[in-house]
Amino acid sequence: MFKSKKLLICVIALIGILLAACSSSDSASKGSETKEFRLGMVAAQNSIQHQAAEKFAEVVNEKTNGEINISVFPAGQIGSDESLGQDLSRGNLEFAFINQGSLSGMNQLLDFHYLPYIVSNYEEADELFYGDGIIPQTMRETLSEHGIKALGWYELEFRGLSNSVRSVQTPADMEGLRLRVPGSQAIMGFFNAVGSQTVTIAMPELYTSLQQGTVDGQDNGLLITYDNKLHEPNQYYTRLNHVFATSTIAMSEDVWKTLSEETQEILVAAAKEAQDWQIAEQRKETENYVQKMKGEGVEVIELTPGQIAEFQAIGMEVWESLTDIYGSERIQKLIDEVEEIRNR
Repeated sequence: MFKSKKLLICVIALIGILLAACSSSDSASKGSETKEFRLGMVAAQNSIQHQAAEKFAEVVNEKTNGEINISVFPAGQIGSDESLGQDLSRGNLEFAFINQGSLSGMNQLLDFHYLPYIVSNYEEADELFYGDGIIPQTMRETLSEHGIKALGWYELEFRGLSNSVRSVQTPADMEGLRLRVPGSQAIMGFFNAVGSQTVTIAMPELYTSLQQGTVDGQDNGLLITYDNKLHEPNQYYTRLNHVFATSTIAMSEDVWKTLSEETQEILVAAAKEAQDWQIAEQRKETENYVQKMKGEGVEVIELTPGQIAEFQAIGMEVWESLTDIYGSERIQKLIDEVEEIRNR
């Protein structure tokens, strides 16, 4: 009887040891399967774009049961758009909320969507920028050629112009202004056409350049201008609406290819969730930002339809001058899409 009890105790102890070993092994295995990824972006800390990136990371972590953990680095902490694009392309960075229009040095087609005055309202933008038209198609294909996977999009709003020299209400008011623009032939072409001087400066360096007078002003949307405090050295802001801009929820294709089909589907779904949230929040906050800027002493200039038409006429001439860069067939396709939605 004693021997039987002793044997039973030994057996129970052995089972306990085996279970503990298995549990330890499972924990170690689970830990080793966790993938630690980074997401870079130039958007300001706590901006709507930053919040959308955090939402994307949170959804991915939740839907993969913790197997993918994405750390978000806003405000250019790990690089400018240009360097983030290079790192994605080389597989040195997993994710980015990236302004592909700033990657024209990589491929000029990445600023095709910066042609001036493509759309005049959100309804047109929703069809031309977020559907299956020539703009998103060009962005996806061109980014892919450079090893960057487009998971979805986020909105950069209608761009305006801030400056420290004078109130801009007509094309003549822009003559001689020295302006920072992204590395985009479309945007450069527009500002050069109205007599401004254009300078390309990386976003993390822009505030200092405005503060020191290296440039008189810059073109960006209301939210980006305010969140990055670019209005502080620029007391005039004109709602020029010359460009409607979107950017990419992107990842390295090298990393994409290492993931299971199930994980890939999760990433695409998470990007769509972040995209929809960000666009809605961005549009909701736009008018609030007008009041914020006015409250801090900025003169916000609202142009009349007639004033916009003067700028628009110049902007449309830029399209024709850039056929050698973007291709006549691509531009004609865009013209056809614009005419189709406006003639409904």
